[in-house]
Amino acid sequence: MSEPSVSPEWESPPDELMLGDDEVHVWRASLDVPEALVRQLQETLDAAEIARAERFYFRKDRNHFVVARGLLKAILGQYLNIEPHSLRFGYGAQGKPYLWLSEDNPPKESALRFNLSHSAGIMLLAVARDRELGIDVERIRPEFASETIAEQFFSPRETATLRALPAEMQPAAFFNCWTRKEAYIKARTEGLSFPLDQFDVSLSPDEPPALLSVNHDSQEVERWSLYGLDPGPGFTGALVVEGHCRRLLKLHWSPDCTR
Repeated sequence: MSEPSVSPEWESPPDELMLGDDEVHVWRASLDVPEALVRQLQETLDAAEIARAERFYFRKDRNHFVVARGLLKAILGQYLNIEPHSLRFGYGAQGKPYLWLSEDNPPKESALRFNLSHSAGIMLLAVARDRELGIDVERIRPEFASETIAEQFFSPRETATLRALPAEMQPAAFFNCWTRKEAYIKARTEGLSFPLDQFDVSLSPDEPPALLSVNHDSQEVERWSLYGLDPGPGFTGALVVEGHCRRLLKLHWSPDCTR
């Protein structure tokens, strides 16, 4: 099977968003935006979303939640040509959100699929049609990348691979593994109910991103595609998509994208 076309750099979004059935779009954004834009995005949130924001103790965390949820609604609204404040979300058994189209009564679930992750002020959002997907971004924190944590959350194969790497490569490898595993379980919509030590991903910086094995089930491995993402210096990210896509487009959101 041919490799997908992947945009080499993060691009500015086109004026008109077109998402083909065999495409995946990944958006990158900073959550640190001017206060005026925070207020503008908050106006698109419903009462339940605002209540969730208010539960954060620190103002910065509240603002990051507002911006992430507001950008999610703004971007999905562009694909659907729907005003952001009109979008409504449902939640699966493990808390993964999905989109309802509210013009029907009762509303129907949208064919648009999405998944969002943010860390230390950086957000990644993946969007596709009629296929499950999961995304994760993490700031690389060498003090967190310990063998003790790896032994708790990684498979024996992954832990052995990590341990065999030179010390200077281990933090990047640790977070490669972490984001790839997180993206996979989010794509499966099972969350942490699926044991993290029951599947293997590649993690060495000199190896291509890959889902290597899942309980010795080759069909499950073939069901998914795994991609590494480069959110920026000091960060790493991963995307897992059901099936194979022809084109992976990386888009960078900036405040002048808001309409």
